[in-house]
Amino acid sequence: MSGRYFEDFEPGAVFRHATTRTVTETDNLLFTTLTMNPQPLHLDEEFARTSIYGRRIVNSVFTLGLVAGIHVADLTLGTTLGNLGFKEIQFPKPVFIGDTLRVESEVLTVRESKSRPTAGIVELEHRAFNQRDEVVCVLRRAALMLRRPAPGSTA
Repeated sequence: MSGRYFEDFEPGAVFRHATTRTVTETDNLLFTTLTMNPQPLHLDEEFARTSIYGRRIVNSVFTLGLVAGIHVADLTLGTTLGNLGFKEIQFPKPVFIGDTLRVESEVLTVRESKSRPTAGIVELEHRAFNQRDEVVCVLRRAALMLRRPAPGSTA
């Protein structure tokens, strides 16, 4: 289990995740069609050429999913009980096919759970950057995280 426990999070800590991902045409095509989104900005190069972007843009929900996933191995793998909510999502710049994204995560707040003594709540901000260091996604979310088991416990 590579995830961090509740006690491992401190407000202001920033984690720069080593995993990066180049977004492919297949990613965009499959995600867009699997989610039943016929938006021509994602699928039709000729239509997109006449848009403000001048070319197809990647489905923003795919970008969101990627941002919500890249951090998992470093922060929450096996130690989260689940997302409590996505509080704010922004897409300041579009993502294009061929962009390579990296993600960093900042701990905003931590607090003990009032209803679950074995867990705490961590609010995180995940920021995604393209290869030009432009911010392409900002996601604020709250996660219910396991507390570190007491020494000798079987939990």
